[in-house]
Amino acid sequence: MKLTEDIKPITYMKTRSSELIKTVRESKRPVVITQNGQARAVVIDIDSYEKQKEAILLLKIIAQGEEEIKARKIIGQEKFFSKLDKKLGL
Repeated sequence: MKLTEDIKPITYMKTRSSELIKTVRESKRPVVITQNGQARAVVIDIDSYEKQKEAILLLKIIAQGEEEIKARKIIGQEKFFSKLDKKLGL
């Protein structure tokens, strides 16, 4: 993150919103918006946002799987595929 480029005051966002969005879209870098000298929001391009959401979802699935392993809520591979075949009507 380049502090001089990637942190902007809210007045910049108000007066140059089109320019801000173009910069974020082209650079693929987030921009921190400040208000009264404190960070208040982050503007990111839509592709980065969607990738972050997918990554968070994947991490949640992994964490859930780890918790199930710790709680011994596991079944063997053969039993799993047998149950899956029954649900799919195979």
